[in-house]
Amino acid sequence: MDCAILAGMEKKSGKPVRTMLDRDAWIKAAIAVLADHGADGLRVEVLAKRLGVTKGSFYWHFKDRRDLQDAVLDMWKDGRIRDIRKQTQSEPGSEVAALLHTIEVYSSARNRKGIAIEAAMRDWARRDAPAAAVVEAVDAERLACACRLFLACGLTEAEAKARSVMLYAYVFGVSLMRTGGFADDLDSLKAWIAGHIAR
Repeated sequence: MDCAILAGMEKKSGKPVRTMLDRDAWIKAAIAVLADHGADGLRVEVLAKRLGVTKGSFYWHFKDRRDLQDAVLDMWKDGRIRDIRKQTQSEPGSEVAALLHTIEVYSSARNRKGIAIEAAMRDWARRDAPAAAVVEAVDAERLACACRLFLACGLTEAEAKARSVMLYAYVFGVSLMRTGGFADDLDSLKAWIAGHIAR
């Protein structure tokens, strides 16, 4: 039997019921730790404590810490690229709506957890070559998907590339800033900016 067991075991007939803790559970817990504590928090002891298991159970699924880190990078990359492609899908003629939707989704206050993970990934990428390669691949996909939408709107390639960079510079910038004290009607301000990016 897998020795990794989730904490908070339910009791049934007076005995604890043990639930298998799979590899994905470790990776998802690691991503949550990454958002809260950065890449330095991706330590076996921290994760084992968070999951309520022994350090030994970690090695049932991973060779070492680097194996876990690579798995975190793979899961984040695959999830981001899948989401980017989903958010930027459009039918012919609805490219502007898709661009506005993308801006709204990524600059929304609901996206706080995603922004925390994004910031942690970018900080990690400054010190780790595999993390840097993953962040670069995700950014390249973001820009390529946005660029395709702008090109479909009739922009030149140069302008489509420039607006793609502007789009993501805006959404990440506004997500990291606290601009509530700057404008009385922040929603209108954001809509005006989004309209100028996507027009």
